[in-house]
Amino acid sequence: MNLNSRRKFLTSAAASMAGLTVARSALAGMPEPVIQTSVETAPPLIPSTGRPYNPVVTVNGWTLPWRMNNGVKEFHLVAEPVVREVAPGFMVNMWGYNGQSPGPTIEVVEGDRVRIFVTNKLPEHTSVHWHGQRLPNGMDGVGGLTQPQIPAGKTFVYEFEARRPGTFMYHPHADEMVQMAMGMMGFWVTHPKAKHPHIADVDRDFCFLLNAFDVEPGSRTPKINTMTDFNIWCWNSRIFPAIDSLNVRLNDRVRIRIGNLTMTNHPIHLHGHEFLVTGTDGGPTPPSTRWYEVTTDVAVGQMRQIELIADEEGDWAMHCHKSHHTMNAMGHDVPTMIGVDHRGLVGKIQKVAPDYMLMGERGMADMGEMEMPIPENTAPMMTGTGQFGPLEMGGMFSVFKVRNDQKRGDYSDPGPYKFPAGTVAYEWNGVMPKTERPASRVKTAPALASAVKPGGKGMSH
Repeated sequence: MNLNSRRKFLTSAAASMAGLTVARSALAGMPEPVIQTSVETAPPLIPSTGRPYNPVVTVNGWTLPWRMNNGVKEFHLVAEPVVREVAPGFMVNMWGYNGQSPGPTIEVVEGDRVRIFVTNKLPEHTSVHWHGQRLPNGMDGVGGLTQPQIPAGKTFVYEFEARRPGTFMYHPHADEMVQMAMGMMGFWVTHPKAKHPHIADVDRDFCFLLNAFDVEPGSRTPKINTMTDFNIWCWNSRIFPAIDSLNVRLNDRVRIRIGNLTMTNHPIHLHGHEFLVTGTDGGPTPPSTRWYEVTTDVAVGQMRQIELIADEEGDWAMHCHKSHHTMNAMGHDVPTMIGVDHRGLVGKIQKVAPDYMLMGERGMADMGEMEMPIPENTAPMMTGTGQFGPLEMGGMFSVFKVRNDQKRGDYSDPGPYKFPAGTVAYEWNGVMPKTERPASRVKTAPALASAVKPGGKGMSH
């Protein structure tokens, strides 16, 4: 770059920065924003500055780096349009933070003084609400009520103390119908500064957000006016089989933090283990209030923190237990064809519509095996393959992988589980036992049978 070009560049940069709105901070002192576009699960961000803590792993996400500035932990969030790879070959236009939707996880320690620069690169104003935090009212992020909106092209600063440990979220409180529906959200974790009576030390700590979109097959942009009929159910804006597995070592103590910013509740179910709900948006739950579950319902706007001992080896399913939430894009007006006899009809239809496929006569399981033509940029309705064949799943589904030989701190996928001999369900080829149906023990009482007579007269008393 020659001297004139450099002078023009610096003049242009200074002019651009002069338009940014910050509070009591020199613009030159803003931390450089970090942008992430990879959809892979990033390794935990080990703190190199500030107080130490045991970091989380964000499923198909990452943790936002920070810098220390005179004892204050500084972050830089950039609200901007992004393109999210929801599954290989399926890209969706979203709004998010720092190149992704959801935005990066923010990790701090109880008692940290936190300063967050928020730069708005959206085509409209925005704000950031720090969901569940105790903070000064003017930092709560409700546009019009507690602060002016952040205009397009401007930067605002939020500054407060992380007063209590727990799991929280962040999202806009400005034009929420659009901005939330477009994917603007992120996770926030405040770690305890010292040993806490209600917070156990864990070997692995995962987190992810539940989110949902209505994306017409073949399109790329969510329908923001949808209230109920969503067709893309995600964990961190990914759908199965594109959701990474949660990989742990046998007998690890595991914490999983789940936040829900969709428009419906999600009963999250884990196979093979029972767990305790050890935290909510309100903080850690006292041990006396806990009981074992295999499913916990995460309502709208809530967070649930579950913990378990991973003491059963295998590939254990983990999913929302609403059956349509483990499927991908599908129309809501598809008729039920179970039991309809199509014999002789398919060939006639294919003479005028060669791509016609029989669908649903015996149920929908065939959809997991058929390579049915679908519009470009559309995820198959039921997909994923395991070592025994099609999984017939999609949406909010992943696998909790427990291995004896998984090394401590190793979050890589160990591959399919190697089943010990004699531990897999198998087909029975022997003699079937005779099925005996016991005679009915129910007898009609004569008095009861004659108590109600034709003509509508009731029983006499």
